[in-house]
Amino acid sequence: MKQTWPIVPKRSQPAAEHAYSVIRNAICEGHLPPGRRIRETELADWLGVSRTPVREALGRLESEGLVRLEPRVGLVVASLDAAAIAELYDVRAALEGTAAALAARNASGTEIAMLASMLETERRLPADPRVLARHNTQFHEAIRNAAHNRFLFKSLGAIHDAIALLGRTTMAWPGRRAAALREHTRIIEAISARDPARADAAAREHVLAAYHIRLAMRDEELTGAAGVSGTPQSGGETALSRARARRSRRTPRKSGGA
Repeated sequence: MKQTWPIVPKRSQPAAEHAYSVIRNAICEGHLPPGRRIRETELADWLGVSRTPVREALGRLESEGLVRLEPRVGLVVASLDAAAIAELYDVRAALEGTAAALAARNASGTEIAMLASMLETERRLPADPRVLARHNTQFHEAIRNAAHNRFLFKSLGAIHDAIALLGRTTMAWPGRRAAALREHTRIIEAISARDPARADAAAREHVLAAYHIRLAMRDEELTGAAGVSGTPQSGGETALSRARARRSRRTPRKSGGA
């Protein structure tokens, strides 16, 4: 299938920095999916620059783990196996829970009002998974800002980069949009109530729900069942059961805040 390239934004940075930003965004937005081979000449033509800044950009992306060198293939967009996905969501749940708990303690009235406004915006968004995913990223970034902890913010930024390596967004899964909105609402209600423990628990449950969907999507892709009516839900239920069993064995449920 021929690659469909997004429109390149007008350059306002040095060529290497511009190439890095645009390529990185293309990976995070799913235009360059996991496993996709990366060719310098193709990217240079797309960006309208020489191969030198593209090479510098790819070097940075490789050091960040977003692309990797595969023998006899070359550079490809990195991907994660099942074990890495489980590890990623374990850490994400802990960090997102901590961010929500800190936001419940530290957020200003203005920040809480902005978070509530983002919920209203979410309700009015079109049913486009990429639009929903972009807003979801902004929503969680707003919570991280409201936590007022620079180290946590940086750590969650790295988690967001890794999430981009999982392929299509969970917002593409049937019913996920409505469920995510309910989960977001519970998080903001807890933050607004200045209840760190409840905010932590709500954020962790939100991430766990996303993990269950991620496993279901992975099962669907591995079995080649995409687009078959009824199969995603069946595969999803199997994945949910396995995920719950694994997590209950590995992670004792804790009460309290961050």
